[in-house]
Amino acid sequence: MLVHEDFLALRFPADPREVAPVRHQLREWLQDSGFTEDEAIDLVLAVSEAVNNSVEHAYPGPARGTVEVSARIGDDGAVHVDVTDHGQWRVPPPALTTRGRGLLLMRESVDEVEIDRSANGTTVRLTRARMPAPAEKPAPPECEVHVYETSSGVVAVVRGDVPVAAGPSLRRTLITAARGGSVPLTVDLTGLGEHRGGVEQALRAVSGALEAAGNRLTVC
Repeated sequence: MLVHEDFLALRFPADPREVAPVRHQLREWLQDSGFTEDEAIDLVLAVSEAVNNSVEHAYPGPARGTVEVSARIGDDGAVHVDVTDHGQWRVPPPALTTRGRGLLLMRESVDEVEIDRSANGTTVRLTRARMPAPAEKPAPPECEVHVYETSSGVVAVVRGDVPVAAGPSLRRTLITAARGGSVPLTVDLTGLGEHRGGVEQALRAVSGALEAAGNRLTVC
């Protein structure tokens, strides 16, 4: 284990008993580096899901390899975490079951999720931006999102203001509505308010999640 103010490196056996200590060490490192409890909770949850999938799926049969977790703080203050194994990790199906929600939870908890597969193993890359400092003046009211299902997918109707600070919240809501990207999503913005600076970043992230799962985002 290597620990520094700006980076953390862990290497451990692919054993379910190792997951809890990894969560503890990552949470301590984040808090020592000045991250809030909410920021730490989101990132620890996402990393825990990625580690669980490596432990459970990367090394089938009796053979047990290793899992590596490396975390660093970027120049912009965002945390970048790589979870790497050297087996044949696979994404669980996006079924509405507890065991199939790992990828959905990762996408709900952090800003970016990338999965890089190769013959040498799999790396899950997670990025979590720092929360913006509290505004000196009250922020405009955030939006309401009404979600309903149709025969062709899910529709999310966004009403009200979406300032820049509300972008991550809208992103998580839309990705949850699309079940992590596993169903097509239509976003209705006709009721959008005057403040809409957070819409573009949210839609860009949601579109990426849908495309990665072979689905489409429609905006109207």
